[in-house]
Amino acid sequence: MNDTARPDAAVADASAVALPEVSAAHPDRAPGRRAALGPVALVVAGGLSVQFGAAVAVLLMPRAGAIGVVTLRLLLSAVVLLLVCRPRLRGYRRADWGTVVAFGAAMAAMNVLFYLSIDRIPLGAAVTLEVLGPLVLSVVASRRLVSVVWAGLALAGVVLLSGGGFDRLDPLGAAFALAAGAMWAAYILFSARTGRRFPQADGLALAMAVGAVLTLPLGIAEAGSKLLVPSTIGLGLAVALMSSVLPYTLELLALRRLPAPTFAILMSLEPAIAATAGFLVLSQAMSLTDALAIALVVAASMGAVRSQARRGARKK
Repeated sequence: MNDTARPDAAVADASAVALPEVSAAHPDRAPGRRAALGPVALVVAGGLSVQFGAAVAVLLMPRAGAIGVVTLRLLLSAVVLLLVCRPRLRGYRRADWGTVVAFGAAMAAMNVLFYLSIDRIPLGAAVTLEVLGPLVLSVVASRRLVSVVWAGLALAGVVLLSGGGFDRLDPLGAAFALAAGAMWAAYILFSARTGRRFPQADGLALAMAVGAVLTLPLGIAEAGSKLLVPSTIGLGLAVALMSSVLPYTLELLALRRLPAPTFAILMSLEPAIAATAGFLVLSQAMSLTDALAIALVVAASMGAVRSQARRGARKK
């Protein structure tokens, strides 16, 4: 499909995701609020699942390596989703298949680059750098000054969360994290397009299969027979369910009712959730500075959601 290579078309598609329905007569009534908060709750739940799944992945990496973990994650996720969704393969146009292949490629690249980054730099710093991709997308896609303000506040939070240690990071690891952020932005765009072209989670299941096929040779080359150890497969299944199946499904559903710019800024919650998961699962201490960073990110996310809700109410 020709328009996937044009940034202006991608931004237009991102901005075209419909706002949640709000009552024209009484936009502040509870039903409207519930409708607006529904997709937000899906995104937050997806973030919790991803980051606690990442904590499990950290425990698995010594067994199978970074790319081996990615391979297990995508392969097992694809098997689960294909069995549950049983997507139909007929009746789609070439443009539809192009979208789902691009979605799968972006998903695979995002995961490979992220796991390569956390193999070289701390998890918190990697997530902090990675989230810059969605933040840039939120500013470009919304084209509103207030979005720059919220994105700037969120960026201040993630930089504070990093502890100002970017200059001390392994350069290659930092580059992998930034590249993962760019692929994350691409994932957001193609996830929204896939959700509009395929029913339910069919497009997600097919895209996951594409990602699994792309990463399988790399995983075999790195881990080989280690991928077949039963305990490794069991942990890989847990990572697959927590880090791929559940969160991607929730985010795909959320993107059908939530503007892409708002979704992108909500993704800035990921470093805060990662810090919480690290504290609870990996016993990584959280400082007062970390708590302040989390507060900044939450404030930015809440401000972005409220701004989009007001804008949607005015359009009704």
